[in-house]
Amino acid sequence: ALVISQVLLWVLVVGLGLAVLALARQVGVLYERVAPAGALAVNQSLKAGDKAPTLTVTTLDGKSIDLATATGRSRLLFFLAPDCPICKTLLPAVRSLARDEGRDTDIILASDGEPAVHRLFIDKEKLGGFDYVLSEALGRAFGVAKLPYAVLIDGKGVIVSFGIVNSREHLESLIEARDRGVASIQDYMNSDRGDRRLDTETKGAASGIL
Repeated sequence: ALVISQVLLWVLVVGLGLAVLALARQVGVLYERVAPAGALAVNQSLKAGDKAPTLTVTTLDGKSIDLATATGRSRLLFFLAPDCPICKTLLPAVRSLARDEGRDTDIILASDGEPAVHRLFIDKEKLGGFDYVLSEALGRAFGVAKLPYAVLIDGKGVIVSFGIVNSREHLESLIEARDRGVASIQDYMNSDRGDRRLDTETKGAASGIL
């Protein structure tokens, strides 16, 4: 009887362990499927769907850019500063976006200050392949109060999405919002489409547990 009870006990322990592993796996699946929070839009003067401010800026290389002009290509303005630690950590994500979205999206780095300081920053971080603009007026036009900040303008010169971007997910959420035709990922998740998507995926994952 003692041997039988010990065998049954180990069977129960092994079964419980397998159940915990299966549950942990499904929690991981749910975590991956739930969309991360998008960029935080704090601008009170502009909104998605507005025409980009009529403003012409000049890059450090002397290239003139009219942000309101329809070019057929999207433009992602990434506002940064040489002394902004988070900005630096996002530079790999910016380079990755440039590679992945380069077929239809131009990335413009924007800041203000002394050109010499930014030229050193460009050399140090190997940013020579990007258009780099120094313009205080540009930051004011888009209501930039905190860094890093990003604005996505479509090929027609219309603001698609914008906000403070503290992570790679925030930055990529601007592109995701454009592709889904919404102002932000939060708007999508709060919409009927987002609710139906989340409900479907949650039910699918739950059925896997059962």
